[in-house]
Amino acid sequence: MAVETLDAPAPGRCLIRNIGRLLTGDLNAPLADSDCLLIEDGVIAGFEAGDADREIDAGGCAVAPGLVDGHCHPVFGDWTPRQNQIGWIEMNVNGGVTSFISAGEVHLPGRPKDAEGVKALAMVAQRCFTNFRAAGAKVIAGAPVPELDFDRDFYAGLKAAGIRHIGEIGLGTVAKGPDAARVTGWCRELGIETIMHTGGPSIAGSHHVTAEDVLEAQPDVVSHINGGPTSIPHDAIRELCRHAEGALEAVHNGNEKSALVALEGAMEEDRLADLLVGTDAPAGSGVQPNGMLRMVTLLASLGGLPAELAWCCGSGNVARRRGLTQGILAPGRPADLVFMDRPGGSQGDDVLGAMAMGNIPGIAAVMIDGKIRTGRSRSTPPSARVPAM
Repeated sequence: MAVETLDAPAPGRCLIRNIGRLLTGDLNAPLADSDCLLIEDGVIAGFEAGDADREIDAGGCAVAPGLVDGHCHPVFGDWTPRQNQIGWIEMNVNGGVTSFISAGEVHLPGRPKDAEGVKALAMVAQRCFTNFRAAGAKVIAGAPVPELDFDRDFYAGLKAAGIRHIGEIGLGTVAKGPDAARVTGWCRELGIETIMHTGGPSIAGSHHVTAEDVLEAQPDVVSHINGGPTSIPHDAIRELCRHAEGALEAVHNGNEKSALVALEGAMEEDRLADLLVGTDAPAGSGVQPNGMLRMVTLLASLGGLPAELAWCCGSGNVARRRGLTQGILAPGRPADLVFMDRPGGSQGDDVLGAMAMGNIPGIAAVMIDGKIRTGRSRSTPPSARVPAM
């Protein structure tokens, strides 16, 4: 077996020119008025042309920040025991996803539920994905699921071990309002991010979590506000949009109609910056390599949200609410990029027009840390245009 080496950014300067549309992922300025992007040592240097060691002709493709799946359930390596499928992370990279945030490593067969075992699993998952990057993907793993017999010292130990966020409250024995509020209170004091399951039970051993439970606990992220997969009532979704303090997350593995209700509620409350997109995969419904693309396209088509803003919900919004540097195209941020265009045969002049019609983009190439990781995607329809490397 070959010795693994840590992935490193591409050295040198790379100029991407002839960009058709430049999406930033920044809700405040979602489109940049430039047709080029300069990268240095895997980091965005600016939106102006300059001397470079190599050039990429985008050929009129749109360039956007890679999508950040803010809700997934990895285990170890590029394999999921939930579906016994190998290569799900790589296929998601082909679907335009460059980063993943674990909501708990809950699909591991025989998953421990005692304090020492839960902490150990989180640490191992976090360290493994620091060293292993399938197709260059960045997986922020190590999300321990709370149980009722864990005290404050347990969470303090997680903080000391470098764990930055916990798994979904509600996937273990902590689920209802008072118990969840105790955990979120401890974590808030310690600086650990909290997320909370919303809706009916998903896997065996998980619980029904209501809007009232979420409002009592006030987690940092209201996980799958549209259900994972079973949704809470639509009036309850609107109530969370009005009164939940945390980010509002909609996922592919949830109820699509409820996702649109969440979009409406977020817009009514002027909270579009709080609306995040994830997949909640791998799950019982399977692995969806195009799940993130389908969610942002849902918001742009049936939801009526301008496509460049919908893309922000799956990139820059997640980055800002979850504390990541990737997901936004700006100087000093990682060059994690997607080259894309309308799929062949689609209506629309470009990828944004195609998304408004309900057609997912054709991914032409994916770059992570300045390195090209895929060419024309194996999981999307072929893009009408492709870059020349």
